[in-house]
Amino acid sequence: MKYLLVIGDGMADDPVPQLGNKTPLQAASIPAIDAMAARGTVGSVVNCPAPLPAGSETAILSIFGCDPRDYFTGRSPMEAAAAGITMRPGDAAFRCNLISFEDGDMPMEEKRILSHSAGSIDGPSALETVDVLLGDSRFAKALAEARMEIHRFPAFRQLAVQHESDLSGIRFTPPHDHLGEKIGQYLPAGNERADVFSRLMVLAHEILDHHPVTEKRRAAGKLPANGIWFWAEGTAVALPSFREQYGMDGAVVSAVPLCHGIGVLRGLEMVEVKGATGELDTNFAGKLEATWEKLNQYDFVCLHLEAPDECTHNGDLPGKLQAIEWLDSKLVAPLLRRLETAKLDHRVLLLSDHKTLTATRGHGAEPVPFLLYDSRRDAGHGGAYDESAGEKGPFLENGSVLLDLLFEKRR
Repeated sequence: MKYLLVIGDGMADDPVPQLGNKTPLQAASIPAIDAMAARGTVGSVVNCPAPLPAGSETAILSIFGCDPRDYFTGRSPMEAAAAGITMRPGDAAFRCNLISFEDGDMPMEEKRILSHSAGSIDGPSALETVDVLLGDSRFAKALAEARMEIHRFPAFRQLAVQHESDLSGIRFTPPHDHLGEKIGQYLPAGNERADVFSRLMVLAHEILDHHPVTEKRRAAGKLPANGIWFWAEGTAVALPSFREQYGMDGAVVSAVPLCHGIGVLRGLEMVEVKGATGELDTNFAGKLEATWEKLNQYDFVCLHLEAPDECTHNGDLPGKLQAIEWLDSKLVAPLLRRLETAKLDHRVLLLSDHKTLTATRGHGAEPVPFLLYDSRRDAGHGGAYDESAGEKGPFLENGSVLLDLLFEKRR
């Protein structure tokens, strides 16, 4: 038996007026997924239990069988694990996004966030921008005084580690939840130890805003990478062995460090695909081949697609629809054909990890639809895969039981 977990990050949504009050899942053409829904079971599940953050950091922990109420210590330590960064006792990790602030002569605190990803900045430009900061003597000195280091990555997702850190009482805010808003009230706050992060963010903006590297992006019609944003703070985390819990090994195919990091901490193989970006331009063909290769090596594979989430954050509704349709046509449909041609019995769990809302460009913690399919039997559902169908099916209060259902385990 082969077990395939497919996560369409952020593809669940609320009804959208531009789509005739349909959700993107309802408006998109997804015949392969709907064919599984017709023979499988569609229900709804809570992956982001209150009061934890509504996001992949809690949702994917749930989906991977770890109740985030027991295991969540922050997003960044899981990303650090994917990067092979060892955190010492007393260390704290942070996501350090490259972002776009609006242009203008007002203080940074009065500016609005235009993009949490610096306009989906490409890898070489991201590295070039970070090198500007790390090569600036003022910023390097401020980092050293804060006992911090920034680890470079070819994407908007940078990672920072602070040694001898004390996070108590400090409030950090995800930038993608406040796009288009003035940032002053969302800067790190809570006590005087928060000031070091705000000062680094102000200094970074001062250095980057009119640097030639940034002006080059503006001249090309791109959003400027003129700031950084610390968030997703956390301390080191240990997760239980996937093999000990489920009796098998497996692999995770993704472009996102968080998803890889959770897999690594669970003992699963991290599969990186050349050209996989986490955006709509990701290497779909490469992810298909990597997933198929690992399905022939292991009984369990997770295939994660970030594009629906990023398109929603970017305010790109057509892109979100395209990402959902390509998940169906370029990944799910050919994988099902190959499994059937090879006469391999298979069970598929497909779902959105959380809602990403077109209306706000931020995340929602509400239940999301899940689809469970078994090639050996017809469950007689006879419907489609979308939010409405999920509400009519079985309801799961805790997403950490999903893999038990996939593997037909009894608790």
